[in-house]
Amino acid sequence: MKIVSLNIGLPREVMWHGMRVTTGIFKEPVHGRVALRKLNLDGDRQADLTVHGGKHKAVYCYPIAHYDYWRKALPDRELPMGVFGENFTIDSPLENEIFLGDRYSVGSAEVVVAQPRLPCYKLGVRFEDDDMVKRFFASARTGFYLSVAKEGEVGAGDEMSIIHRDPNGVAVSEIMRLYAAERLDDDDAASARRILRVAAVPKGWKDYFRERLEQIPNSG
Repeated sequence: MKIVSLNIGLPREVMWHGMRVTTGIFKEPVHGRVALRKLNLDGDRQADLTVHGGKHKAVYCYPIAHYDYWRKALPDRELPMGVFGENFTIDSPLENEIFLGDRYSVGSAEVVVAQPRLPCYKLGVRFEDDDMVKRFFASARTGFYLSVAKEGEVGAGDEMSIIHRDPNGVAVSEIMRLYAAERLDDDDAASARRILRVAAVPKGWKDYFRERLEQIPNSG
């Protein structure tokens, strides 16, 4: 598993549906070593910190394998590295093999898988297509966010080596399936309870699944 492209960008103002929108979703590849800090990469920022950025969304990863899917789904579009807003375009397993709480060494840093991505309207801004948000969510090709356990320097070509796996870890694809499910069965409830025990998962996700569990009779 390694970084194929490291992408950063500062917020910019664009016009969308006649309104000025400030967004940090426009990322471009950068060469050389970049400092990875607790909240983001040097040279990278988010525009709306109420929903983007923060210690549980310091780095957004997107598997390069998904680009093949989108090239077929969007044949008329150019898809340069970073077009989905990701910081790390990675050659990696897919979301069904990446688990919440997985800890990786990368460059001189260490990072932890914290949560999947829930796309917002700014993905539509980037693609100039409001339907892109729904298509992205429905594709289940969400990518995932990392928190930074140890600051360091990273760059394209760096290997990402797993150094710890949380015993309660749930696959990124599984948390998204549970999030989208209309109701949770007993097996789902067991997975949701495991999510609550993963230290790396942020409070917002845990609160969401606690509420879902409270809706299940005798969920325990």
